[in-house]
Amino acid sequence: MEGTNPVNKKLAAALSGGAVLVLALSGCSDDDGDKKLDNWAKKVCDTAVGPQSKKLKDANAAIKRQAAQDSSPEEVKKTDSQAFQDISDAYKERSTALKEAGAPPVDDGEKKLNDAVKELDGLSKSYADLKTQTDKLDTKNQSAFADDLAKIAEELGKLSKSENTAQKKLEAGDVGKAMRDQESCKSDSTPTAS
Repeated sequence: MEGTNPVNKKLAAALSGGAVLVLALSGCSDDDGDKKLDNWAKKVCDTAVGPQSKKLKDANAAIKRQAAQDSSPEEVKKTDSQAFQDISDAYKERSTALKEAGAPPVDDGEKKLNDAVKELDGLSKSYADLKTQTDKLDTKNQSAFADDLAKIAEELGKLSKSENTAQKKLEAGDVGKAMRDQESCKSDSTPTAS
Protein backbone atom coordinates (compact mmCIF):
# COMPACT_ATOMS: atom_id res chain seq x y z
CA MET A 1 0.00 0.00 0.00
CA GLU A 2 2.85 2.38 0.73
CA GLY A 3 3.89 2.35 -2.93
CA THR A 4 0.54 3.57 -4.18
CA ASN A 5 0.15 6.68 -2.04
CA PRO A 6 3.01 8.79 -3.54
CA VAL A 7 1.93 7.88 -7.06
CA ASN A 8 -1.67 8.69 -6.30
CA LYS A 9 -0.54 12.03 -4.87
CA LYS A 10 1.05 12.72 -8.27
CA LEU A 11 -2.30 11.88 -9.83
CA ALA A 12 -4.06 14.29 -7.48
CA ALA A 13 -1.47 16.99 -8.20
CA ALA A 14 -1.93 16.53 -11.94
CA LEU A 15 -5.67 16.72 -11.53
CA SER A 16 -5.26 19.90 -9.49
CA GLY A 17 -3.60 21.42 -12.52
CA GLY A 18 -6.88 20.76 -14.28
CA ALA A 19 -8.70 22.76 -11.61
CA VAL A 20 -7.68 25.82 -13.62
CA LEU A 21 -10.06 24.54 -16.28
CA VAL A 22 -12.89 24.37 -13.80
CA LEU A 23 -12.56 28.12 -13.49
CA ALA A 24 -11.66 28.72 -17.13
CA LEU A 25 -15.18 28.68 -18.49
CA SER A 26 -16.30 31.12 -15.85
CA GLY A 27 -15.53 34.71 -15.94
CA CYS A 28 -15.60 37.20 -12.98
CA SER A 29 -17.70 42.70 -14.28
CA ASP A 30 -18.50 45.29 -16.51
CA ASP A 31 -21.95 45.96 -17.88
CA ASP A 32 -21.78 46.02 -21.65
CA GLY A 33 -25.47 46.67 -22.09
CA ASP A 34 -25.84 44.18 -24.93
CA LYS A 35 -29.03 42.26 -24.10
CA LYS A 36 -28.42 39.47 -26.60
CA LEU A 37 -24.96 38.85 -25.25
CA ASP A 38 -26.18 39.07 -21.66
CA ASN A 39 -28.93 36.55 -22.41
CA TRP A 40 -26.43 34.23 -24.09
CA ALA A 41 -24.03 34.54 -21.15
CA LYS A 42 -26.81 33.82 -18.65
CA LYS A 43 -27.84 30.69 -20.53
CA VAL A 44 -24.24 29.46 -20.79
CA CYS A 45 -23.44 30.22 -17.15
CA ASP A 46 -26.66 28.62 -15.89
CA THR A 47 -26.36 25.44 -17.97
CA ALA A 48 -22.78 25.02 -19.17
CA VAL A 49 -20.76 26.39 -16.28
CA GLY A 50 -22.39 26.13 -12.87
CA PRO A 51 -23.71 22.54 -12.72
CA GLN A 52 -20.74 20.96 -14.51
CA SER A 53 -18.20 22.93 -12.49
CA LYS A 54 -19.58 21.39 -9.31
CA LYS A 55 -19.07 17.91 -10.82
CA LEU A 56 -15.51 18.79 -11.80
CA LYS A 57 -14.70 20.18 -8.35
CA ASP A 58 -16.29 17.19 -6.60
CA ALA A 59 -14.31 14.72 -8.73
CA ASN A 60 -11.08 16.62 -8.09
CA ALA A 61 -11.83 16.69 -4.35
CA ALA A 62 -12.51 12.93 -4.29
CA ILE A 63 -9.11 12.16 -5.79
CA LYS A 64 -7.35 14.60 -3.45
CA ARG A 65 -9.16 13.20 -0.41
CA GLN A 66 -8.31 9.64 -1.28
CA ALA A 67 -4.69 10.59 -2.14
CA ALA A 68 -4.26 12.16 1.30
CA GLN A 69 -5.18 8.86 2.90
CA ASP A 70 -3.20 5.67 2.67
CA SER A 71 -5.82 4.08 0.46
CA SER A 72 -5.72 0.53 -0.79
CA PRO A 73 -5.18 -0.06 -4.52
CA GLU A 74 -8.83 -1.09 -4.81
CA GLU A 75 -9.98 2.19 -3.24
CA VAL A 76 -7.64 4.21 -5.46
CA LYS A 77 -8.87 2.41 -8.56
CA LYS A 78 -12.54 2.83 -7.65
CA THR A 79 -12.23 6.52 -6.70
CA ASP A 80 -10.12 7.49 -9.70
CA SER A 81 -12.31 5.57 -12.12
CA GLN A 82 -15.45 7.29 -10.87
CA ALA A 83 -13.74 10.69 -10.84
CA PHE A 84 -12.58 10.32 -14.44
CA GLN A 85 -16.08 9.25 -15.47
CA ASP A 86 -17.59 12.27 -13.70
CA ILE A 87 -15.07 14.62 -15.33
CA SER A 88 -15.74 13.10 -18.75
CA ASP A 89 -19.50 13.48 -18.23
CA ALA A 90 -19.11 17.08 -17.05
CA TYR A 91 -17.16 18.10 -20.15
CA LYS A 92 -19.66 16.34 -22.41
CA GLU A 93 -22.57 18.08 -20.67
CA ARG A 94 -20.76 21.42 -20.90
CA SER A 95 -20.22 20.85 -24.62
CA THR A 96 -23.89 19.98 -25.12
CA ALA A 97 -25.02 23.05 -23.18
CA LEU A 98 -22.77 25.31 -25.27
CA LYS A 99 -24.16 23.82 -28.50
CA GLU A 100 -27.68 24.42 -27.24
CA ALA A 101 -26.84 28.03 -26.33
CA GLY A 102 -25.53 28.60 -29.84
CA ALA A 103 -22.85 31.02 -30.92
CA PRO A 104 -22.37 34.18 -28.90
CA PRO A 105 -23.46 37.32 -30.79
CA VAL A 106 -19.90 38.54 -31.40
CA ASP A 107 -17.42 38.53 -34.28
CA ASP A 108 -16.30 34.97 -35.04
CA GLY A 109 -18.80 33.71 -32.45
CA GLU A 110 -19.63 30.60 -34.48
CA LYS A 111 -15.96 29.65 -34.90
CA LYS A 112 -15.17 30.31 -31.24
CA LEU A 113 -18.15 28.21 -30.18
CA ASN A 114 -17.27 25.34 -32.52
CA ASP A 115 -13.64 25.35 -31.35
CA ALA A 116 -14.70 25.31 -27.67
CA VAL A 117 -17.19 22.49 -28.29
CA LYS A 118 -14.55 20.47 -30.13
CA GLU A 119 -12.12 21.04 -27.25
CA LEU A 120 -14.68 19.99 -24.63
CA ASP A 121 -15.61 16.88 -26.62
CA GLY A 122 -11.91 16.01 -26.84
CA LEU A 123 -11.50 16.46 -23.09
CA SER A 124 -14.53 14.29 -22.45
CA LYS A 125 -13.03 11.52 -24.59
CA SER A 126 -9.59 11.87 -22.98
CA TYR A 127 -11.00 11.51 -19.47
CA ALA A 128 -13.14 8.57 -20.60
CA ASP A 129 -9.92 6.98 -21.89
CA LEU A 130 -8.27 7.58 -18.50
CA LYS A 131 -11.24 5.88 -16.85
CA THR A 132 -10.82 2.88 -19.16
CA GLN A 133 -7.11 2.67 -18.33
CA THR A 134 -7.88 2.96 -14.61
CA ASP A 135 -10.47 0.19 -14.85
CA LYS A 136 -7.77 -2.11 -16.27
CA LEU A 137 -5.33 -1.53 -13.38
CA ASP A 138 -4.18 -4.74 -11.68
CA THR A 139 -4.70 -4.11 -7.96
CA LYS A 140 -3.22 -7.49 -6.98
CA ASN A 141 0.29 -6.64 -8.21
CA GLN A 142 1.48 -3.61 -6.16
CA SER A 143 4.46 -2.86 -8.38
CA ALA A 144 2.54 -3.04 -11.65
CA PHE A 145 -0.30 -1.03 -10.09
CA ALA A 146 2.07 1.75 -9.01
CA ASP A 147 3.77 1.82 -12.44
CA ASP A 148 0.47 1.93 -14.32
CA LEU A 149 -0.95 4.57 -11.99
CA ALA A 150 2.18 6.69 -12.59
CA LYS A 151 1.55 6.47 -16.36
CA ILE A 152 -2.04 7.63 -15.85
CA ALA A 153 -0.82 10.51 -13.67
CA GLU A 154 1.64 11.50 -16.42
CA GLU A 155 -1.11 11.50 -19.06
CA LEU A 156 -3.34 13.49 -16.74
CA GLY A 157 -0.56 16.03 -16.20
CA LYS A 158 -0.17 16.53 -19.97
CA LEU A 159 -3.91 16.81 -20.38
CA SER A 160 -4.33 19.42 -17.66
CA LYS A 161 -1.62 21.61 -19.20
CA SER A 162 -3.19 21.73 -22.65
CA GLU A 163 -6.86 21.91 -22.04
CA ASN A 164 -8.48 25.32 -22.28
CA THR A 165 -7.16 27.34 -25.22
CA ALA A 166 -10.39 27.41 -27.26
CA GLN A 167 -12.49 28.10 -24.17
CA LYS A 168 -10.30 31.11 -23.31
CA LYS A 169 -10.80 32.43 -26.84
CA LEU A 170 -14.56 31.96 -26.52
CA GLU A 171 -14.53 33.98 -23.29
CA ALA A 172 -12.32 36.79 -24.50
CA GLY A 173 -13.50 40.38 -24.65
CA ASP A 174 -17.19 41.20 -24.38
CA VAL A 175 -18.20 37.55 -23.95
CA GLY A 176 -16.05 37.24 -20.85
CA LYS A 177 -17.38 40.50 -19.47
CA ALA A 178 -20.97 39.36 -19.97
CA MET A 179 -20.20 36.01 -18.29
CA ARG A 180 -18.58 37.69 -15.31
CA ASP A 181 -21.85 39.51 -14.64
CA GLN A 182 -23.80 36.28 -14.27
CA GLU A 183 -24.39 34.93 -10.77
CA SER A 184 -23.85 31.30 -11.80
CA CYS A 185 -20.44 32.20 -13.23
CA LYS A 186 -19.54 34.35 -10.22
CA SER A 187 -20.30 31.55 -7.80
CA ASP A 188 -18.28 29.17 -9.94
CA SER A 189 -15.14 31.27 -9.54
CA THR A 190 -15.31 31.13 -5.76
CA PRO A 191 -12.79 28.61 -4.43
CA THR A 192 -14.22 25.82 -2.33
CA ALA A 193 -12.74 24.90 1.02
CA SER A 194 -11.01 21.56 1.13
